[in-house]
Amino acid sequence: MLRLYNSMTRQVEPLVPHDAEHLRMYVCGPTVYSFAHIGNARPAVVFDVLAKLLRQSFPRVSYARNITDVDDKIIAAAAADGTSCEDVAARFTAAYHADLDALGAAAPDIEPRATDHIAPMIAMIEELIARGHAYPAEGHVLFHVPSCPTYGRLSGANPDEMRAGARVEVAPWKRDPRDFVLWKPSKAGQPGWQSTWGTGRPGWHIECSAMIREHLGDRIDIHGGGIDLRFPHHENEIAQGTEARFWVHNGHVTVSGAKMSKSLGNVLLVRDLLAEAPGEAIRYALLTAHYRQPLDWTPDTLRAARTALDRLYGALRGAPSVAPKAEDMAAVLDALKDDLNTPKALAALHALAGQVHASADAERQAELAAALKTAGSLLGLLQQDVTAWAQSGVLDTTRIEALVDERAQARNARDWDRADALRDELAELGVDVEDASGESRWRARV
Repeated sequence: MLRLYNSMTRQVEPLVPHDAEHLRMYVCGPTVYSFAHIGNARPAVVFDVLAKLLRQSFPRVSYARNITDVDDKIIAAAAADGTSCEDVAARFTAAYHADLDALGAAAPDIEPRATDHIAPMIAMIEELIARGHAYPAEGHVLFHVPSCPTYGRLSGANPDEMRAGARVEVAPWKRDPRDFVLWKPSKAGQPGWQSTWGTGRPGWHIECSAMIREHLGDRIDIHGGGIDLRFPHHENEIAQGTEARFWVHNGHVTVSGAKMSKSLGNVLLVRDLLAEAPGEAIRYALLTAHYRQPLDWTPDTLRAARTALDRLYGALRGAPSVAPKAEDMAAVLDALKDDLNTPKALAALHALAGQVHASADAERQAELAAALKTAGSLLGLLQQDVTAWAQSGVLDTTRIEALVDERAQARNARDWDRADALRDELAELGVDVEDASGESRWRARV
């Protein structure tokens, strides 16, 4: 049975959906005002792997990931560029899609956009006012946090500490320093929609609650996102009425031990990393740490990921297409079902690759290679043509094959000095050669 860590209960639990026939998952998507950085890519890849695993386990899965296309940051970006908010949102939504496509992250089943759901947001705000959870003030509508006695249970934040932290420059029209905005007035030239409270736009938190209800219903099984969203965003969603059986959060990405920030100049954009390595190498790198743990990105991260993939693809080279055996893939699947343990799953893939190289039986070797490829698909890896992969990166396979053939000829001619020299040359290229059953096979060194 698939088990996941639930941020609400703070423990790993069996995933039992509300409806055994239909699992519903919602993941917070991007605010499209800039290009995606590697921190934005991590949840997209993590929850893509989870969606693949869920589709293996449940008859029907509805996976929704939103686009926030109205926001103060989008307004600021439009003003800076001298263009419209619609143009900024359209441009960076397209860029986000292109980057995720390069990383092999499939599109969600549902991708709601905030601006298409203003009416459901207004309706939800009106409902919260009617129930005594929200109040209008100075053209705003605010959620009154004291009306929710359980506020803070997801993040574990102390109410007194939250109140103290909110005392700096608290708006005079707030009843409580912790109260948060559901609706805000729009200035001239800013995006705005008509409402009973005047022309304005929604606050960030109400968007997800309204879109979840609109597309997935009142109760969902998994609500996901980065750990930075646990408070206040997800805490506020719960206060608004969002119900999820599991709250799942991925850890931060740091860069050489430091938090990514513009001030440090260490923000790594996905599109820049794609100029350095194939998207699959970036995806592999994002899966090398357990999703709940921080992932530290260093100058060696992409090189190591590329080398590891070279080894895995090397095990598929020349393998005929046969049906895999379930038992050969069990270690990978078991690792993923254990709270999405991708480091353990990757280790299992490499163990399979080692078995491919070690096997002297051609039929068994083909079965193991098939298992490697099929198990790799659960992680979104190893689905390219082997030759295409080799041509996409640093390994010059034409030269390697020529050197391996020349070395084989030298061995046949018992020219051991020449054979040793060629082995050394291959080693400098990061390639190991194995001689077995009269054949020489090469693989990229991990």
